[in-house]
Amino acid sequence: MGYKLSAIIEKEDKFYVAHCVELQVTSQGDSISEALTNLKDAVGLYLKHADKEEINQLKSMHKETPLITTITV
Repeated sequence: MGYKLSAIIEKEDKFYVAHCVELQVTSQGDSISEALTNLKDAVGLYLKHADKEEINQLKSMHKETPLITTITV
């Protein structure tokens, strides 16, 4: 079973940091592509070792993608 999850990518110094919103898993890479690949690997490891309750919570999460936007203050 596949999971559709959200990722936020930010440039921090010389690295790109990728963060999975739903699972609070983070990884990094030298490029956006590498950061996303590393995040997929990290999320895969997280899910592989997650207990049944964590997986059930993920399955029951709202099916819509979180809205990510900006505000000006």
